[in-house]
Amino acid sequence: MTISKVTPIINEMGTVFVHVKDLKKSVEWYSRILGFEVDLSELNSPVYDIPIQGTTGLTLDDHAFDNNFRHQPSSNPIFNLLVDDIDSAYRFIKESGAEIVREIERIGEHFAWFNFVDPDRNVLMACTC
Repeated sequence: MTISKVTPIINEMGTVFVHVKDLKKSVEWYSRILGFEVDLSELNSPVYDIPIQGTTGLTLDDHAFDNNFRHQPSSNPIFNLLVDDIDSAYRFIKESGAEIVREIERIGEHFAWFNFVDPDRNVLMACTC
């Protein structure tokens, strides 16, 4: 890849913000899905940083100080979560009670994905590495 224009924007992802209505409920849900423990007594609105491996962050934001905020989830995935085994991930998400909004789709032998929603109906994608 060559960069053809000079820009003050760094070509790197920072943090993805997920907008939620109930921060505690969302932190509980994401911690269950992503397999980490959280002390909910230490939870402080309006944001919670999800412990994510890698350089891109994930922050849940309940907009507690923004009276004009109206949550409008996207009908398309806002980000994807990587999985090694799509079938195992699908069963896990389904058994967790999350709603699947797009069944597993496969392209070739090694690439597959499905979509599901978080408690605020934000669409997420599980995708093979």
